[in-house]
Amino acid sequence: MAGTAPASAGEQAAGAAGSAAAPTVEEQRLDRAVPQEILRRSGFDSLTAAFTRALRAADSADEAARVVDRHGSRLWRRAVDRAQGKGPVRGDLSRDDDRPLYWARLTMTRELRGWEPRFTVSAAERDRLLGVLERTSRGQDTMDFPGGAFAGTGSGAGAAAGKGFKRIVLTGFDPFTLDRDIRISNPSGATALALDGTWIRTADGGLARVETAVFPVRWADFAAGTVERTLRHRLPEADVFTTVSQGRVGRFDVERTNGAWRGGFPDNDNLSRTETVPVGDPASQPQWTSTTLPYAAIVAAGTGRFPVYDNTSVTEIPAGGSAPVVRPEGPTPGSTARAGGGGDYLSNEIAYRATLLRDRLGLHDTLPGGHVHTPVLQFGAGNTDPATGTVTDPAFVQNRLDIIAQVRAIVGVAAANR
Repeated sequence: MAGTAPASAGEQAAGAAGSAAAPTVEEQRLDRAVPQEILRRSGFDSLTAAFTRALRAADSADEAARVVDRHGSRLWRRAVDRAQGKGPVRGDLSRDDDRPLYWARLTMTRELRGWEPRFTVSAAERDRLLGVLERTSRGQDTMDFPGGAFAGTGSGAGAAAGKGFKRIVLTGFDPFTLDRDIRISNPSGATALALDGTWIRTADGGLARVETAVFPVRWADFAAGTVERTLRHRLPEADVFTTVSQGRVGRFDVERTNGAWRGGFPDNDNLSRTETVPVGDPASQPQWTSTTLPYAAIVAAGTGRFPVYDNTSVTEIPAGGSAPVVRPEGPTPGSTARAGGGGDYLSNEIAYRATLLRDRLGLHDTLPGGHVHTPVLQFGAGNTDPATGTVTDPAFVQNRLDIIAQVRAIVGVAAANR
């Protein structure tokens, strides 16, 4: 539906006079059996319990702010360490699982939303705390490359000449369509956890550092600028950036073109938006942006078990027309966007926003970047019914590991062709 964007997750917390607020639709799913099983079997229930105790014990606004910052950062670091095999194993879920982070974060935001402190907290202060918790628990404030003194040149050539490595920015997403199957995992979020802060060998034998963050599946957060706020200072120091999300069954797609259109599919709060993607300076907003990833090299490389496609198709309203038309070879001059190669949901929008930011920073000709859609992460045969299925199975884990490995190889090819 068209109209004014809804309040962001933080804004929904504000309430009247700073009072506690009801859980969001997204947070209400926590009471179901699957999220609680995932938290218990990963050991992340202990993290959320520690946050609850610390927040309720806070005796001032400053102490509460420290609690939120510390525990949000700790949640992200624990999730990254778990995914990368660091530290003790807690629980019996495989380490590559992204879902403990998602459900633990929601447990913490729900606690913060309903928190009734012994001192006065204004609506604005509660909103700020929720914003801090979101950013810290998503890795959005820790995308720091080594060698800050020489990082970035302002031209996208952030390889720090003479330092021997390249810089890769990669983003993923939370699980989504949870009312269809609450067991869902998002391989893009799992990839972000697996690669954050890691060093990889590029396809040409070089060395690259990867820094990652995860984004919510909520229209309002995107309208509030979460993508631009996170990436504005990261893109100028990067050599390659890749936004990643889950796409089609059985294939990877490098999305050639992104469209300035929201198609209305409900987000994780079951809110819908059908409108032009809202950005700053709409007067200069293009209908389309394009990838600058080396898509031909990526498609040609043997990166893993799944085929990789250069997806050029879009849906447009042609100049002078009134009805949407599918264009397999990309948009025609003067057309109005109705779907990019990656569709008209938030995966298209993050690609559009990131590449528009690249262009507005003057990096179009120097910074390879764009969107990669992963295959849909599927459960094993016999475990496809969400009503009777288990939260994990061997095929599910192997599929996720294979997707993570192939994304790693794809960004290695992109960096090598920088």
